[in-house]
Amino acid sequence: MIKKTFQNYGILMAWFVSIVATCGSLYFSEILHYEPCKLCWLQRICMYPLTVILGYASLTEDRKYARSAFFLSFIGLGIALYHYLGQKLASLGKILPCNVGVSCKTDYTNWFGFITIPLMALTAFTLILSFLWMTNKKVS
Repeated sequence: MIKKTFQNYGILMAWFVSIVATCGSLYFSEILHYEPCKLCWLQRICMYPLTVILGYASLTEDRKYARSAFFLSFIGLGIALYHYLGQKLASLGKILPCNVGVSCKTDYTNWFGFITIPLMALTAFTLILSFLWMTNKKVS
């Protein structure tokens, strides 16, 4: 029953996650005035189109169109993982590409000592990939 729900509504759930992530990033930058670093911009470049791609795929119920979201989600997941590890591991933090402007090691949020903006992005990309993977199990 749960598997069938994910197969039928996975694209819709992935779209919802992309909307929440996009609105969250806009809230942090436009309302709270947190300036995004270079890695944050790269994550946004991967996330924002997902809102459109998954929205179209969800509204038209076109599972094959949703497959194109895998590529952006996978790239975004890699960037978010690298960004989060760079914030938390001093050795990796030395090679982050933020030399001008806001440092990629800046923690605007650090809830409970580990929840940062890159971790939120990592979670969103992971959820999107998971929902899309479960949805594509139905497609042969």
